[in-house]
Amino acid sequence: MSNLQSKLVEWRRDFHRYPEGGFLEMRTASIVASILDELGFQLEMGKQVMSADYCMGKPNKEDTEAHYQWALENGAKKEYLEPFKDGYTGIVATLDTKKEGQTIAFRVDMDALPINESEADSHFPQKEGFRSTVPNQMHACGHDAHTTIGLGLATLIAENKDSLKGKIKLIFQPAEEGTRGARSMAQAKVVDDVDYFIASHVGTGVPDGHFVASKNGFLATSKLDITFKGVASHAGGNPEEGKNALLAAASAALNIYAIPRHSEGATRINVGEMHAGSGRNIIADRAVLKVETRGENTKINEYVKAQAEAVIAGSAQMYGVDYEIQTVGEAVSAQGSTELAAVLHACAEESPHIKKSILEDDSPAGSEDATFFMERIQQNGGQATYCIFGTELAAGHHNEKFDINEGTMLAAVKVLFESIKKLH
Repeated sequence: MSNLQSKLVEWRRDFHRYPEGGFLEMRTASIVASILDELGFQLEMGKQVMSADYCMGKPNKEDTEAHYQWALENGAKKEYLEPFKDGYTGIVATLDTKKEGQTIAFRVDMDALPINESEADSHFPQKEGFRSTVPNQMHACGHDAHTTIGLGLATLIAENKDSLKGKIKLIFQPAEEGTRGARSMAQAKVVDDVDYFIASHVGTGVPDGHFVASKNGFLATSKLDITFKGVASHAGGNPEEGKNALLAAASAALNIYAIPRHSEGATRINVGEMHAGSGRNIIADRAVLKVETRGENTKINEYVKAQAEAVIAGSAQMYGVDYEIQTVGEAVSAQGSTELAAVLHACAEESPHIKKSILEDDSPAGSEDATFFMERIQQNGGQATYCIFGTELAAGHHNEKFDINEGTMLAAVKVLFESIKKLH
């Protein structure tokens, strides 16, 4: 195993053991910052690179403070922790070669998922002793590997900085899950000077050793938390005095699925959670729905979202209750820049680690908030792409037995580093 490969495995397994949810990646970010600082990168952190007004679905103050204490007790680098203590956990690391050239940015994400990791003996992280130490938190999507790939890339950049030109920016983004974190960084203008932008992911159904230089087809999405507020009353004694929030929520949940589809492209709608009521003989005064909308492009998603909001308003009116809609996550659609994808495609075809490279894949996909970066850069005249490094998965993404082939990380680091040399 090469020295870099062993470092990658060590980093990834450490991050895997200590997963952190969106806007709570304090331990992770502090370790990342300490390594980047040691490598000679200029660091901007926390509110320097995140607009507070555009953070969506951020944990409350109590949960954030409690997690800061957890991070302190679980190996965070204390001297780098302060910028992240309020839950603004983004990092932008810049290496300026002082030589004329393009500005290239790479984005990786850091957050985990609320999943309890498998304890089965056959599960590799359990067998090798790096299973999550946190109940109901797990790196079940590969963001531990993404963070590690970012650090591996930083290592190669630092080792070869004398032969590079222009500026290289590494963006470590919080809260990709639920599409919550990227918009705040884009609004903080962290990519406004960028000529080329590359986001990457491992897995997603792409076979081990295969590479997709431009993954398109991401659906625009909105994540909505809806609260209905009624009036409680005894269901037997005074039912007419109550205002039933549960029925309003149930009506909304059913009728949301009746939203007409759109002639210009695919739509999606889902009511994933419903919570209401406190007893069988009480008119429920409060109900909560968690809903997501998606559309093949931003325009179609806006149509679905507006229709859902109209259904919610109508249901509230029908039962005489108040309601509140909070957008706790959002992503736009995006199309990769073919010219930039062609550079990555060429690097992958030359790589001994990649068996097969595909220039573009336009098949429908889930949603990704890296699209906010892509949109902003392309609007400013730059180029952007989202690439996929295929890997062998032990189970699908967001599964308790999720695991990757750790060799994928070195392959990704080397292809991304080669792209810097080609673009300069």
